[in-house]
Parts: sequence; structure tokens; C-alpha cells
Amino acid sequence: MAEKSNDVVLVTGGNGALGGAVVARLVADGASVVALERSKSGEIALERLKPNLLRLNVNTADAAAVASGVAKAEAELGALTGAVLTAGAWRGGHKFYEAAAAADYRTVMDANLESAQVVLRAVLPGLVQRKAGSVVLIGSRSGVRPYDAPGDAAYAAAKAALTALAQAIAAEVLADGVRVNLVLPSTIDTEANRQAMPSADRSRWVTTDSLGDVIQFLLSQRARDISGAAIPVYGRANV
Repeated sequence: MAEKSNDVVLVTGGNGALGGAVVARLVADGASVVALERSKSGEIALERLKPNLLRLNVNTADAAAVASGVAKAEAELGALTGAVLTAGAWRGGHKFYEAAAAADYRTVMDANLESAQVVLRAVLPGLVQRKAGSVVLIGSRSGVRPYDAPGDAAYAAAKAALTALAQAIAAEVLADGVRVNLVLPSTIDTEANRQAMPSADRSRWVTTDSLGDVIQFLLSQRARDISGAAIPVYGRANV
């Protein structure tokens, strides 16, 4: 993004670890940001970023609520120029045929795939009409390397489907001047992941700052000729 640009970017999961980091860097870069959040709790305090930040309590699985949120954002901040879909959830640790995995399946699909398609349907028409814009989705290494993710079958499937969906949409809107790309992180260094995996070697993980750099690049005009990409951001992960 150009310095002190007039960009208006929607970020889902805006108060999560990755979403909050993306919001903070976009605001620092001069953009106006609307953060869609399911609750006001989160790992990143965002209130200090006002007035360039509009926080909306929106369930991204609710199409009407998302459409209303986009309309409110554009009325207050201006037409969207981009979106970053960080909202998602991980559930895993069980083999696919086990009861615990079955109970998590719908949650994982809804959080990672269905919520994304709802938001995409809300933001793409305006971007296409204006013949400009950039959308970045958060895939996963496990979505393209499911054989490295035993115990995470539902999550791997959801992220694989998200990757295919994003790349198909990228082809559909390419002639309209809209770009759609994904980043594919391995384990992200967040407080939740640290608590879940206290013995892991965190030096191999991807930081939110590092991932945010790639996302910010994809939103910018420096990436104007990149669309339909699924970019590995694996850090030093070897599994």
C-alpha cells in the first residue's frame, strides 16, 4: 500500500492474534480499517487505533449481518478497496473416524470455509463494480499438504476447499481488476498456540509480523500482477 493511502480494508477476525496484527499494521500504514469481530474479547487491544478503525460485532456466518456490516463500513469509511479474511478456527487431535472428530467437523467447516464464502459474497460485488481491489484469505500448509496433518482431517479439508474456492474466484474476477490470493502458514506463533503446545520449538513457527508482511504486500499495488496465488509461509517448519 502507498503511504497515507485512501485504502479501506475489511478484516474478519479483527481481534484475534493474526487479525489484530493485520489491523494494527494497516492502520499504521494510513488505511482505514473495519474489523469484524464475533466478540470484544481477543489477544490484541484495538481501541488505541481509533479513529481510523471501525469495530463491528458481526458473526461472519450470518450473511445478513455481514452485508449490513459492509454497508455500515462503507457509509462511514468509504468504499472498500480490499479485505483480509483471518477469521477461522482449529479443532483437531483425533482420527477422522473417532467420535470427537465427528463432533468438531461442522464447527471447523463453518469457521474456515462457510464464513469465508459469506464474506466473499458480501465484498466482491462492490470491488467488481469498481474494477479494483485485493482480497487475501488465510489458508494453511495442511490444506496443500494434508498428509502432514494426521489428526487434522477436517481442518485440512476445509483449508483445501478454501484454497480451491479462492483460486476459482480469482479466475472469475481477474478481468474485473480484482485480485484474490491466499497465504498458507504453518503454525503461527500466537499465545493460544503456545499454551496448546508448550514443548514445541517456537523458533520454527511463523510470527504474526512475518505473515502480516506478506498479507500487506498482497494488498498493495506492488502485488498488482499477482492473483490466484497460494503463497507458502512456512517459517522453518519441517512437518
